[in-house]
Amino acid sequence: MTASIAVRVPAKVNAQLAVGGRRPDGFHDLANVFFAVGLYDEITVTPADELRITVEGPDADQVPCDRTNLAARAAELLAARHGIEPRVHIHISKDIPVAGGMAGGSADGAGALLACDALWGTGASRTELLDMCAELGSDVPFSLVGGAALGRGRGELLTPLAVGGTFHWVFAVADGGLSTPAVYGECDRLRAEHGTGATTDDVPDPEPSAALLSALHDGDTTALAGALAAGTAGSSNDLQAAAISLRPALADTLRAGTEAGALAALVSGSGPTCAFLAKDAAGAEQVAAALRASGTCRTARVAAGPAAGATVVRDSRNAADA
Repeated sequence: MTASIAVRVPAKVNAQLAVGGRRPDGFHDLANVFFAVGLYDEITVTPADELRITVEGPDADQVPCDRTNLAARAAELLAARHGIEPRVHIHISKDIPVAGGMAGGSADGAGALLACDALWGTGASRTELLDMCAELGSDVPFSLVGGAALGRGRGELLTPLAVGGTFHWVFAVADGGLSTPAVYGECDRLRAEHGTGATTDDVPDPEPSAALLSALHDGDTTALAGALAAGTAGSSNDLQAAAISLRPALADTLRAGTEAGALAALVSGSGPTCAFLAKDAAGAEQVAAALRASGTCRTARVAAGPAAGATVVRDSRNAADA
C-alpha cells in the first residue's frame, strides 16, 4: 500500500477583528479573535516523483494548482528546512468557501505542513511548525491550532482562548472574492476621509473586547451577540465598513440574515463572506434557508464551533483512521 497521510483543517470566523493604524511597513497590528468552525478542507499527501497539486470540490477551478498555492509553499518550506526534495502529491478536497475570508488557503497550507511532516518523518516540533506557519501567512498558525485564539501582531502571535460552549453560525457565501490588501487600503482611506487618520500615530493600539472574551469563556450566545454588535460602527470587525464600501451589496446580505432571526451579523474578516450568529442549531438552519431564498448570496452554510485545528485523520502507514 502506498503511504499516505490525510489531514482535516477547519475554516475560521473572526469574532473580532480590531485593526490598528497602518505601520511604516504597510501592515497593521491586530487584535484578532479567531474562532474555528466545522467546515473543513482535507489535505492528502502521497509520495511522488515531483511536487504536484490537485484540487476537488466546490469552486476547485478557482484554486491555483501551481507553486503559488500555500499547500505547495508549505511543502517546499518544510523540505528546504530538512534538506530534502519536496517530492509529494498534495490533493486538496475543498469544502471551505474559496476566497471568502474564512482562511481556506491558510487551512490548506497548515494541513499540508502537518501532513508532509508526518509523511516524511521530519519530526518538527509544535514550535517549529508554528514558526513555519507564520512564515507562510498571518492566518496559517491559527489553522494549525484551531479552537479559539487571540491573534496579535499581524494575527500570527496566538494566545489560546477558553470557550465554554458550542456556538452556531451561518455563513453567506458571495459570488467572487475581495482582495484583502484592497480592503485594508479602503479601511485606511475611510479613516483618513473621516478625519481620524490612518497611521499608527493616529489610531489607538487594537485591543480585544473584554465582553466578547467573557461571552466566549462562558458559552453565552446572547452575550456574544451583544459583543459582536458593540464595536466600531456596530460591528466587532473594523474592516466591515471597508468591505461594504467596496461591495455595497454585502449590506443587503447582512440585513437579510438579521431579518431572518440571526442574533448578530458581521462580515467575516476581509470578506466577502458574511457570518451570522444563531441561537441554536435549528435557528441556524432557519437563517440559512432564508438567506438562500433571499437572492443576496450564492449560498449559505451552517457550521458550529469551536472546531479542532489541523488533525491527522488517516495514516495508511498504520492502516487505521485517527
